[in-house]
Amino acid sequence: MFSTIVSQVINGLQSGSIYALVALGYSMVYGIILLLNFAHGDIIMVGAYVVWYSMSNLGLHPVVSMLLAIIACTLLGMLIEKLAYTPLRSAPRLSLLITAIGVSFLLENGFQLIFGAGAQTVPTLVSGPSLSLGSVTVSFPAMLTLVVSILSMAALTFLVQKTKLGKAMRAVSEDMGAAQLMGISLNRTISFTFAVGSALAGIGSVLYLCAYPQASPTMGSMLGLKAFVAAVLGGIGSIPGAMVGGFAIGLAEALVSAAGLSVWKDGVVFAILIVVLLVKPTGLLGKPIVEKV
Repeated sequence: MFSTIVSQVINGLQSGSIYALVALGYSMVYGIILLLNFAHGDIIMVGAYVVWYSMSNLGLHPVVSMLLAIIACTLLGMLIEKLAYTPLRSAPRLSLLITAIGVSFLLENGFQLIFGAGAQTVPTLVSGPSLSLGSVTVSFPAMLTLVVSILSMAALTFLVQKTKLGKAMRAVSEDMGAAQLMGISLNRTISFTFAVGSALAGIGSVLYLCAYPQASPTMGSMLGLKAFVAAVLGGIGSIPGAMVGGFAIGLAEALVSAAGLSVWKDGVVFAILIVVLLVKPTGLLGKPIVEKV
């Protein structure tokens, strides 16, 4: 029983790492332009198809395929921002939200039309020795996922806190008008934010394929929704909150599965969303917004 719980906790940390990376994209974009980018989950799907096509049809090395997926996700995120969101920047937020949902459906149905509705099996991306902890075995993909996720989060924290572009992102997030008056390029900062968030989604896509080697047109839908719940749980707009929320959601799923209720794990995730919105709408690490009247 103890070994089962430990195994499930490790699985929870693995999936939680992926949720955290994707949730970071939600939080960064929301923190800058107050947009819930529901197309973010489908960027993960695009990355998965890039890996599958590169390896299965082009015969490229797994490392090259993974790099291509991250680059493709980054460019796609910037393209979506320029084509779909920039023209609506002064429009009501509801218009942006509807546009994001429209882009999500466009990507899902477009890839279904091109590659079919069935799942595509992705060849093995990584292989290596597993780690034995008593009666518990930790797989190499699980260890790699945790290490890459922690390094990515550390790099993002350094980027936001210590670099010039990171300071520009924080300034735009704090007060967009004042940031422009100080000479900060709004377009460049927002595009950079989308690029970083989409790159993290690309990394999350690769890590997801390490655990579940299948690509399907709708794979990003549920993954994106769970990452959104993680972002809300941690505090939408908060980078540390997205990390905490991602790991919390992953562990919650794992513990529900360990209790023999794996069919309920999706329901538990959305029940957490409802409870958070009722009890603490700002999330665990979110800050309440004060409006002066």
